Amino acid sequence: MGGFKEYDKYDGLGLAELVKKKKVSPSELCEEAISRIEKRNPALNAVIHPMFDIGRKTAREKLPDGPFRGVPFLLKDLISAYAGVPLQCGSKAYRNYIPDHDDELIRRFKSAGFVILGKTSTPEFGLMGVTEPELFGPTRNPWNTDRTPGGSSGGSAAAVASGMVPLASGGDGGGSIRIPSCYCGLFGLKPTRGRNPLGPVNCEGWQGAVVEHVLTRSVRDSAAVLDWTNGMDSGSRCVTPRPARPYMKEIMTKPGRLKIGFSVESPLGREVHPECVNAVTKAAALLLDLGHHVEEAKPDIDGIVMARSYFAMYYGETAADIAKSVEALKRKPRKSDFEETTWLLGLLGRVVSAEEFVLAIREWSNAARAMARFHERFDLYLTPTTASPPVRIGELKTRGLDLIGMKVINALNLAKILKKTGMAEEIALKSLEKTPFTQLANFTGQPAMSVPLHWTPDGLPLGVQFIAPFGDEATLFRLAAQLEKAKPWFGLRPPQYR
Repeated sequence: MGGFKEYDKYDGLGLAELVKKKKVSPSELCEEAISRIEKRNPALNAVIHPMFDIGRKTAREKLPDGPFRGVPFLLKDLISAYAGVPLQCGSKAYRNYIPDHDDELIRRFKSAGFVILGKTSTPEFGLMGVTEPELFGPTRNPWNTDRTPGGSSGGSAAAVASGMVPLASGGDGGGSIRIPSCYCGLFGLKPTRGRNPLGPVNCEGWQGAVVEHVLTRSVRDSAAVLDWTNGMDSGSRCVTPRPARPYMKEIMTKPGRLKIGFSVESPLGREVHPECVNAVTKAAALLLDLGHHVEEAKPDIDGIVMARSYFAMYYGETAADIAKSVEALKRKPRKSDFEETTWLLGLLGRVVSAEEFVLAIREWSNAARAMARFHERFDLYLTPTTASPPVRIGELKTRGLDLIGMKVINALNLAKILKKTGMAEEIALKSLEKTPFTQLANFTGQPAMSVPLHWTPDGLPLGVQFIAPFGDEATLFRLAAQLEKAKPWFGLRPPQYR
């Protein structure tokens, strides 16, 4: 069966409309997507587990009559289980794990009519802002293959940006949808905590910081997916109010005159690259031209305190994930089952006390209340999505004497000393200095989006971030649609993939 060469000209909803009008078949779209994955993936390493036979079978069968009937789709290989397909989480510990069930979000993706063609790469357990797992090797940015696509949804971002599929799934526990969207020229929305289901097996990921959704080329694809997938699943502890009306109606509604506070200062007090500042400055000017009120302002939140709370959660959750891997390994986890950094994070998690952990999570409530006060004055908060353009592949990798030191610490179980001396905190702060803006919305549970409004002089995308009040994706979608119309990005593609 032949493909469909006009594939690039349409977003997901556009392709679904062609299928509905019988101008193209699901099988034709499937073959075109498979052809693109086979040709483009070797240079990018975005898809780490093809599901072509499953996809072809799905495309031939009677598909559900959902909004994306017949549209090719990829799944991030983390959190959400697809029955009979490996869920490896970027980790050697899970390379032989095959779940026996579909998670609720997968069921909803299937019912939307998607034709799922594979799994995309993620760093081990989704822990890093770059996608370079030792198990699969680095994923590369389609705009410049020497650079990272970001993480942890880097595989999905690279696949969408290169035109393999029009949209793909992602998860966000500290920026993992927004950072790759920023670096790959995509639209990336992190929904409100509890908006999409995580069950039935998973609990509220990372103490409620994690939420799953998609990375897209168009705003309307993101809105249509969230219309279809949102709503709690049975047993969820987080109940988020249902939207007042469909998001597809919101994107057709003008946002009105919004009052937007902005800041380009890193919450960690560290350097922000001039191009990231430039991205916000240009966005602010565009917003003013569109009639919005924009002024410099930021919430009353101590970024270092919040970073410490994030690290406490990060360490504890990693320790728990390592302990949980016994179910996949069928034996006690060993250091050799994990990357050195992951093992060290787990050791640090074992020396964080219950008292420290609880105090850390309480800071998230303090931040939520501070943001609520901020939103009494401003409809939205605008920042850079990241503090740096995409770094080079391997730039953030631990190497040399630092790697030797980490191995010694892991072998001798010296994490307590590392924590007590403050060295662990300094290492952690350094790891966040390139991406310090996105974690806030995960602490507070608020919806946030990265919008692709800026490209650097050397052709790298840089998004800007907007954070809205809890539960208010509607305002984000309205503004995103307005920005998309004012400064279209859909036709901007990496030169080699046009």
